[in-house]
Amino acid sequence: MQHRDKIVLQKIISEIDVGTQLLGNNSLEAFLQNEMMKRAIGMTVINIGELIKNVTDEMRNAHPEVPWKQVAGFRDITAHKYQTLRMEDVYQVVVEDFPVLKKQLDVIVSLG
Repeated sequence: MQHRDKIVLQKIISEIDVGTQLLGNNSLEAFLQNEMMKRAIGMTVINIGELIKNVTDEMRNAHPEVPWKQVAGFRDITAHKYQTLRMEDVYQVVVEDFPVLKKQLDVIVSLG
């Protein structure tokens, strides 16, 4: 693993932790009513997507189990279509997808 990839993956893991902490144990309803939380988590999603785009092709090809393109694509939707973004989807990503992505990246970092 290239040193650069390891640093990027560690930063992504850190951003996942930030998003998870921001959401805490809030329900979907509480999340939808909290504008500051929605914006903060939206920015976290954007940060993760930007970082993912910096992972080398070598890393992506070595770990096809990681949804690299989907994460980057969700970043693009979050950044460019924010006014029409379904916040329910953002909530779902944090609750369901962040933990899976974090586990995948933790395994990769531990191997490198």
